[in-house]
Amino acid sequence: MAVRSDGVLAPVLRGIEAVVCDTDGVITDSASVHAAAWKTAFDAFLVEHPPEAPAQRRPFDSGDDYLRHVDGKSRLDGAAAFLASRGLDPTGQTVRAVAADKESLFVERLREHGVDAYPGTVRLVRALRAAGVPVAAASASRHARELLAGAGVLDLFEALVDGGEAARLGLAGKPQPDLFLEAARRLGVPPARAAVVEDALAGVEAGRRGGFALVVGVDRTAGADTRDRLLRHGADIVVHDLGELLDGGVRR
Repeated sequence: MAVRSDGVLAPVLRGIEAVVCDTDGVITDSASVHAAAWKTAFDAFLVEHPPEAPAQRRPFDSGDDYLRHVDGKSRLDGAAAFLASRGLDPTGQTVRAVAADKESLFVERLREHGVDAYPGTVRLVRALRAAGVPVAAASASRHARELLAGAGVLDLFEALVDGGEAARLGLAGKPQPDLFLEAARRLGVPPARAAVVEDALAGVEAGRRGGFALVVGVDRTAGADTRDRLLRHGADIVVHDLGELLDGGVRR
């Protein structure tokens, strides 16, 4: 078992031998960039192909719609889920067209502005590494490696399983746990002795389905019910920032 520094890590992490972190919204401040790109793509599609019911024609909500239907999922799964929620037929061609539009918008914004890593996350990962606890990054996005490298934190993670790897290995998307299970496998630690950290509803559900010892939800939205929704979908605890998982922070 890895040597711990219990004076650094919060009690909730005692006994945890590996940690798998989602990328967007957990490690890097990129969830907002994804949400903005989705909004532009979906809003344009809704104008061109308005649903029959007037109430379903409302613009994409970068908070609620993103969290419910898109966050944590692959582009194709997210596009299909949102279109279905508005009563539209998510055919393969339509889904691919919307997903491609979003991809183009995201890449453009990413190259123009870049993203930063959350300081609290960086502090926690460094403390985990100092305590001998390996950390992996996981993401449904094919841009995860680029995001982590651009934020200067790629070398903090012993393993990375991104959307490209998921496609190559035929891993099912969230809320199935395949992505996290593969990351834990690469760290050499069974899920029953590992933790998952996620900000997406589909992600915390995947952590729970995967049998992980601890599922941490991250709520950066300050929404009225986001914490409760994360708990209902499978989170054991919910924090606003991963710095709360250092000594003196949250307790189970």
